[in-house]
Amino acid sequence: MLPRFFKRGVAIANHAESGESLRSSLAAGRLDKVLSTMKAGDYLFIQYGHNDMKEKGEGIGAFTGYKSDLKRFIAEARKRGGIPVVVTPVNRRTFDTPGTVVNSLGDYPEAARRAAMEENVALIDLHAMSKLFYAALGQNIGKAFQDGTHHNNYGSYELAKCIVEGIKQNKLDLAKCIVDDFQGFDPGHPDPVDSFKIPASPQATIVKPEGN
Repeated sequence: MLPRFFKRGVAIANHAESGESLRSSLAAGRLDKVLSTMKAGDYLFIQYGHNDMKEKGEGIGAFTGYKSDLKRFIAEARKRGGIPVVVTPVNRRTFDTPGTVVNSLGDYPEAARRAAMEENVALIDLHAMSKLFYAALGQNIGKAFQDGTHHNNYGSYELAKCIVEGIKQNKLDLAKCIVDDFQGFDPGHPDPVDSFKIPASPQATIVKPEGN
């Protein structure tokens, strides 16, 4: 959903792969691929945590391997003149009572915050913003999700707005490229879910193909 909020001339490349952690991304050469195309002034938004917390073993944990790997991503981007931005992991759909969000990600959001602070890079706290968003939805929380973790179009659109708002709040130069109709976003007052509509892809067709 992010491209909708930026003017022409901004290219957004999503290098995420389902199920990966920082450690498995490094092992798969994912960071190397990103760095091979990075130019000075490019931004690298780094968001992990959901799968990292499932890993077990020596040296694996929020304030050990996860934080050190985040710092590696930051350092490697800086070596190439890139601008790293740390994004905390978004909350899952976990509640103890209706409207009260429970953190199911342990220390991983806090570890991301500390890594950003220690390395003096911009932080977008999507963990905190998504908590406000979910609480504001109340009984409509299910209308933002496909399941307990993954979001539908509406949820993705609102969370993209959180990222754009975070870019503005951090006063990144990238904020100059945000579309003019974005007037800011308060996750505690999201767009009405019942009025949300997204146009069909221009590639879509209702014509039935010939044959059986």
